[in-house]
Amino acid sequence: MFEYAGWILFGISVGIIGTLIGVGGGFLMIPVLLFCCKDKTPAVITAISLAVICVNSSSGSIAYARMKRINYRAGLLFAAAAVPGAIAGAYLIQYIPQRVFNIIFGTILLLMGIYLFVSARKMLKPEHEAKTFPKYNIPAGMAISTFTGLISSLLGIGGGIIHVPMMVYLLKFPVHFATATSHFTLAIMTFFGTLVHIYNGDLAGQWKIILLLSAGVIGGAQVGAALSQKIHGSIIIKILSVVLALVGFRIIWQGF
Repeated sequence: MFEYAGWILFGISVGIIGTLIGVGGGFLMIPVLLFCCKDKTPAVITAISLAVICVNSSSGSIAYARMKRINYRAGLLFAAAAVPGAIAGAYLIQYIPQRVFNIIFGTILLLMGIYLFVSARKMLKPEHEAKTFPKYNIPAGMAISTFTGLISSLLGIGGGIIHVPMMVYLLKFPVHFATATSHFTLAIMTFFGTLVHIYNGDLAGQWKIILLLSAGVIGGAQVGAALSQKIHGSIIIKILSVVLALVGFRIIWQGF
């Protein structure tokens, strides 16, 4: 009973934080699953995380849809562009020394997180807090999404921690639209990724833990979306920057 309650409460935390900053929550789940489920292979851990992120992103997207914050055209185009990047990443990983790549890119993420944290309020301009959706560069957005898919595949991390700041600072998305649209894109990407894991048999016998975590993230995602209405964009960027730095540090650690 306590084990069940623990997984549900953890799912609630993942849902709140992942939805608030538009990243799904894989950065929280993977370390905890690795620690608590030492009998499971990395492929199974990744598959469980992806399935729960799919539920979290779908629940959060429903909440954001009610708030009219999702740009569906952008989300669909970005998801379509991210898939080839993810495929390319899976291919390239065979030729890039993983240790060297982890140290270099982990350092970049760490420095980016620190820079965003220090500069969040100064860097955010009025358009980043806008309540209406501006025009954006579609080819640039798709190129960013392809890069995000590539990096996500190479590092095994959710692409939202990279996608959201790029959408805000390069495409000039308002912060709240960026997190919502990123969440919608993530829901599509993780759905197809989960289907692949089901086909490969990675989720066989794992449905109990998936259902327990999903029970938590469904409610947590609604809370996270509601909180986003009350939190200033600079605070969301600061939370994202801390996550970015922590993920960067973890990747550097793996490299050593």
